[in-house]
Amino acid sequence: RSLLGVLETGVRGVVMPLDDPGKLDEVRRMLEEATPLQLTVAEVTEVREVGMGDRVCVDTTSMLSKGEGMLIGGSASFFLLVHSENIESPFTSPREFRVNAGAVSNYILVPGGRTKYLSEVRSGIEVLAVSKDGRRRAVSVGRAKVERRPLVIVRARAAGSEGWAVLQLAETVPLMRPDGTPLPVSEVKPGDKVLAYTEERKARHFGIAVEEFIEER
Repeated sequence: RSLLGVLETGVRGVVMPLDDPGKLDEVRRMLEEATPLQLTVAEVTEVREVGMGDRVCVDTTSMLSKGEGMLIGGSASFFLLVHSENIESPFTSPREFRVNAGAVSNYILVPGGRTKYLSEVRSGIEVLAVSKDGRRRAVSVGRAKVERRPLVIVRARAAGSEGWAVLQLAETVPLMRPDGTPLPVSEVKPGDKVLAYTEERKARHFGIAVEEFIEER
């Protein structure tokens, strides 16, 4: 872990003897935690109510910090950073372990560069918690709570690509401004700047990126 982060850059490579194949997962996790994601600033282009639907609250077994959330998207190559409910609200007390991640059809980024549909999230699996600086860590899910709520689609554009997420229309569900402060979905409007993560557009099968034609819209 120290070698991977030395001088904030890390060495070019590390050779490790592994007598237990299960340790590969530990190495993979160390690599992910030592290599921040390159987040980008996206501009919101559309905010539109889409009626009632089923949304998922991802309750983890870890306390999430301010400026930390999860990467959520309707496209497997464009994710919006949704802040945790670790914020003060006149309506509810903070839920430091929770991210209200939106519609069951959204993707969520999980360890190993994979994705899952929110409908697949279950207690006991791991998802990625991501900070405003792109630092990431694996956290375990303690509960996935599905409830019917009013939803809104938020579209955004960054680095020549466009994506979206379908989120609950509520003041307790925040995206993240470029400085890491929360921006409630109920206040988001076109022209606002939010943090996002984009990847080269690829198809995914069972959450794994593959070279294949795909169009998501």
